[in-house]
Amino acid sequence: MTKKDITERRDPYTELNRESWRVFKIMSEFVDGFEQLCHIKPAVSIFGSARVHEDSDDYKKAREVARLLSDEGFSIISGGGPGIMEAANRGGAEGKSVSVGLNIDLPKEQTPNPYQNLSLNFSHFFSRKVMFVKYASAYVVCPGGFGTLDEMAEMFTLTQTGKTPKIPVILMNRKFWQPLLDWFENTLYQQGMITKEDLELFIVVDEPEQAFDEIMNFYKDRDVRPTREDLDKLLNL
Repeated sequence: MTKKDITERRDPYTELNRESWRVFKIMSEFVDGFEQLCHIKPAVSIFGSARVHEDSDDYKKAREVARLLSDEGFSIISGGGPGIMEAANRGGAEGKSVSVGLNIDLPKEQTPNPYQNLSLNFSHFFSRKVMFVKYASAYVVCPGGFGTLDEMAEMFTLTQTGKTPKIPVILMNRKFWQPLLDWFENTLYQQGMITKEDLELFIVVDEPEQAFDEIMNFYKDRDVRPTREDLDKLLNL
């Protein structure tokens, strides 16, 4: 097939129309997210693998830290699916606050869990990730795969660059994260890719109570509500 054949077969106006109309779908996801989530503050976003089973320690600890935070008045935000996401929503629903699921349409692994008091649906990862960040007063990152790493790197980058306020980023399960943390220090830092301060963007814990205490200690002498400066940063997220 020649370039001429491809050009003749393609209708540029049809393609442009499809892409242009997609913008409205993206806008609707943002508008719906903003309207639904602006009332759930303060909140903690909890990330982790969809492949973790109910009887695993990681599931149990995610559920417990979510319950502790929910009882303290923090809404719990998860990705809405199974595994750690289910554990987070389950613990949140067992507490006193709202349990939120930010569901995404995927070919596999994304079956909505039944523990969501408030459920939103997204087609685009990028709009969903904005909702994870915009309304969170802390992040808890449990063991997970590529999706969890993507979300964690997003948190690090936004905090490192000052696009979001500095809030607690808690990594649960030191044994799981230690090889990656060693690479951060021995490769990224040693080769000048990150600074020493970047290695202080997160805290590593093993127990739900430790994660809870780190978040509560952070807000012991400061208001959990974002300042005007923080709101301005988040407005330009």
